[in-house]
Amino acid sequence: MASPNLSEIVTTTLRNRSGKLADNVTKNNALLNRLNKRGNVKPVDGGRTIVQELEYAENSTYKRYSGYETLNIQPSDVFTAAEFDWKQAAVAVSISGLEQLQNSGKEKVIDLLESRIKNAERTMQNNLSADCYSDGTADGGKQIGGLQLLVADSPSTGTVGGINRATWSFFRNVSYDATTDGGAAATSANIQSYMNRVWLQLVRGTDRPDLIIADNNYFRLYWESLQAIQRITSDDMAQAGFSSLKFMDADVVFDGGYGGAAPSNHMYFLNTNYIYLRPHKDRNMVPLDPDRFSVNQDAMVKLTAWAGNMTLSNAFLQGVLKD
Repeated sequence: MASPNLSEIVTTTLRNRSGKLADNVTKNNALLNRLNKRGNVKPVDGGRTIVQELEYAENSTYKRYSGYETLNIQPSDVFTAAEFDWKQAAVAVSISGLEQLQNSGKEKVIDLLESRIKNAERTMQNNLSADCYSDGTADGGKQIGGLQLLVADSPSTGTVGGINRATWSFFRNVSYDATTDGGAAATSANIQSYMNRVWLQLVRGTDRPDLIIADNNYFRLYWESLQAIQRITSDDMAQAGFSSLKFMDADVVFDGGYGGAAPSNHMYFLNTNYIYLRPHKDRNMVPLDPDRFSVNQDAMVKLTAWAGNMTLSNAFLQGVLKD
């Protein structure tokens, strides 16, 4: 007979694995892995939107003076905030009454559920990881706003976090087109020169990119440009399971491969001090209550859900090299 405690088995199994799933999503993606290490995976308590504070100007009262000269004591408006909408995602684990009967006995039911839960976890990992590269337009705008939105190919247009980039230049990232700005499509012979040009625009004192994410082609071009000399790799990223090289003091990470979601012919220069993953503290890969039982089917469904978004607090220190 079917297990009378099936609902409890499913719920307990999902709850025991939800924390591991949330952690594995960050390990499944080079960007999220770096954000996690920096402490930039910051849960949110709630609110109508996710508010990300940011500095948009310097203090305007700086003045050189002599003796009794009057100083500038006018208040300076230097802070504002970007607001990002909540995005939600869920994956379902279901079992029918017939499957319960066919898998009679507690152990057999758990074996079936374990396989489906692992598949659901991989699905959630892969899709959230892919969304981190998105422009946020999939499914009618219900998708996370990823790198193609935050570090856009055309940064002088569009709205990010409620801030119109056409109006506010401080919230625009650097974008360098190999063909248009450099004069030729990227190759192994010129890619380092193009990377130099992007890098130099993104350094502010000690602030500089710490992570460069490339798709298959751009990583290959950079890799081949180094093969005549000794390659320098990052032990830290290698230990995290990502193929990586170094450029200046930043890790250059191959985040493509089979099914890779990084857009083709793109290389993102990221200062991850200013990029965040903001999940809701009560909806970070957790099973939803109560149990879902179909009103007209012999079946039970449990949903594992996530809510949050990616946010940005500084755009002009982020860049993209593209063709």
